[in-house]
Amino acid sequence: MTRPAATLQRGDGVSIAYRHTPGHSPGVLFCTGFKSDMTGSKALALEAFCRQNGQQFTRFDYQGHGESSGRFEDGTIGEWLADTLAVVDEVTEGPLILVGSSMGGWIGLLTAVARPDRIKGFVGIATAIDFVRRIWDGIDDDTRALLETEGVWMRPSEYDPDGYPITLTLIEEGRDHLLMPGPIPFNGVARLLHGQLDDAVPWRGSLDIAEALTSTDVTVTCIKDAGHRLSRDQDIARILDATAEITEVLSAR
Repeated sequence: MTRPAATLQRGDGVSIAYRHTPGHSPGVLFCTGFKSDMTGSKALALEAFCRQNGQQFTRFDYQGHGESSGRFEDGTIGEWLADTLAVVDEVTEGPLILVGSSMGGWIGLLTAVARPDRIKGFVGIATAIDFVRRIWDGIDDDTRALLETEGVWMRPSEYDPDGYPITLTLIEEGRDHLLMPGPIPFNGVARLLHGQLDDAVPWRGSLDIAEALTSTDVTVTCIKDAGHRLSRDQDIARILDATAEITEVLSAR
């Protein structure tokens, strides 16, 4: 039987659902992607992996996602970053490895910059850094006009038959959190994974992130036959290997 999620009250009416497994350091914190939740295969695989190794692990839902409060359409990068920082500060302990999938990679790097004393490792999975800028630059004038008049556009997606709601607020507020072209002040251990068949986030972006990070301990793994989600068994094995590698490096220091 699945245990119920715990709830973190942010103090501003927002409640964040999370599941935390105590254990040794460094802990692992998983940040989900855009319109995803903490019940995905990568989050669950990491949880099982950490539990087996006695390692602290935390997964959670941003507001407007999964079991947390709020409407997805009201979310912004800044709000979801605040959710993540609240979980780091109030739920987790000690040094952390942050594993971020797609948008969660961007949120994760923002968290690493904001909490350099806590975030010591980073695993980026098809990191969708600054994706609001790519969306705006990639749409035509009619779609921009729609966003400016209606405030929301249902972006077609192969992952959701109804499409994803993209709000003008998400794009405009997201510009306050852009990290590229860098430098990105993170000096921890970073492992970036990206499928070269990714049709949602260009894989060469992970090479740009590696160059922008101030850390010298950065590697990029490009997986030629993988798409965006990196949720096949062999892809998840790579994510677990990267997490284990960073754990070993940090534990040796």
